[in-house]
Formats: sequence, C-alpha cells, structure tokens
Amino acid sequence: MEETYLLNVEGVKKKILHGGQGELPKFQDGSKAGIPMEIIVGKMFKLEIWETLLSSMRAGEVAEFWCDAIHTGMYALVSKGMRRIAEGQDPLEGQKHRCGMGNMFDYHSTGYADLDELQRTPQPLIFIMELFRVEEPSAYKRDTWAMNKEEKLAAVPVLHSEGNRLVLRKEFRQAAEKYQEAVICLRNLQAKEKPWEDAWLKLENLVTPLVLNYCQCQLELGEYYEVLEQTTELLQKHNVPGSHLDSHVPWVPLPMMVLVSPYP
Repeated sequence: MEETYLLNVEGVKKKILHGGQGELPKFQDGSKAGIPMEIIVGKMFKLEIWETLLSSMRAGEVAEFWCDAIHTGMYALVSKGMRRIAEGQDPLEGQKHRCGMGNMFDYHSTGYADLDELQRTPQPLIFIMELFRVEEPSAYKRDTWAMNKEEKLAAVPVLHSEGNRLVLRKEFRQAAEKYQEAVICLRNLQAKEKPWEDAWLKLENLVTPLVLNYCQCQLELGEYYEVLEQTTELLQKHNVPGSHLDSHVPWVPLPMMVLVSPYP
C-alpha cells in the first residue's frame, strides 16, 4: 500500500489501494473516463477536484483520496444529482441554468437531510475511486453539451435529417428527441451572441423549423400543453417589432409536418 501527496494540490492526500497498469495516461480536455460514471475532462465538472484526482491515476488503479473542505463545497449538489439518477429521476429538475455555486443559493434544501447538513457545514471527505479506462476524444460519440461551436453547427442538420426520417416511420417520440437535441445545440450557440443581432437571428431562423417539427411530434403524442407553450414562444418572438426574422422560414400550419431543410 502506497501513500503520497499529490504535487501542487493543497489539501489533498492520496493513498493507492490497488496499483494500476502501464504509464500514467495523458488526460486530454474532452476525453471521457470511466464506468459507471463518466467525466469529460476540462468541461468544468461541478466538483473540479475529481478531475485532478482521476488525472493522477493509471487504468485499473483503485485509490483513496482525502480532500480538505476547500475542495468539497459542491459535493452536496453533485451527490444529490447522482442520487436522483439512481432513483430514476431527472437530476436537473428545478435547477436554473447557471453555475453550480449559483444553483446552491437557489436551494434551501437538497431533499436529503445528510446532504443539507454537509451543505451547511462543508467538511473533509474521503473518495475511493477506480479508474476503468480513458478514451480519446475521437473514440466515442460526444454529447452535444460537450461539443465545440463547429461540432454543434455540423450536428444540427444531421439531427434534423434523422428526425425527419423517424417522422416518416411514425416514430414521433424518437423524432422529437432529435429535433430537441438540435434546438439545444443552437440555443447554446445563441447564448454567446447578442440577442437580435445578425448572428443571433441566423441561429433563430434555424431554430424555428426544428421547433415546429418538435411541436408536430408532440401533437401526435398528445402533449398539447407543450405544443401551446413552444408555439406561443415562437409567435411572440416573430411579433417583436424590428426583429427581422427570416420571412422565408417555412411557417406551415399545424398539423402539417415541416420536412424542408433550411440548410444550404
């Protein structure tokens, strides 16, 4: 059994319980490691210290890490999400789209008494980790949130086409997921642009047919309130004076399906 301190990391102590194999892997930003939990290195995981811990390990290694309270302040929120996943619930339900620390101030309770106490009084924690494997960025299919700008733009027409094919097979739920994923890509890109300026409007004009297709799928599935919410939001945006949204976007009265691609 070997015991060591991680270099240049204050407040962390590592104890190797089972040695790994081979050389220390090179952990690239965008790589994905481990089963059952996967972490994309360099994507600002809420508990950043976990990236540091994993990056000190070899494949097959089991190690115990003692981490001072300066590194564990976000653990309550991370643990809450993991517990909700284990319970078959949405780990992000009720959260606002902001950084982890911002979400902490939105809550009076995590829903778990032990985590509430830990959130009130952060303390040193011990994590036991096993590193199963490390994959290069090109070795797996990236989730859309982990893509860069160019990858998101390239994924949108592919997702749109996949959704259209699923519609033709009357697989409406799966088609809606494809359209929704494409919209999420575009919304993420829009968040970095100034609203109503040219770059933002170009993205909005790509969003519109995707949302309409998504709504048609939801109609087929009987999700009428979801359709009402989404179409109302679209109409409100197109009614903004001076918005200059593309008049050539295929506005087709429901229940017709928009299968025309807006891509060049």
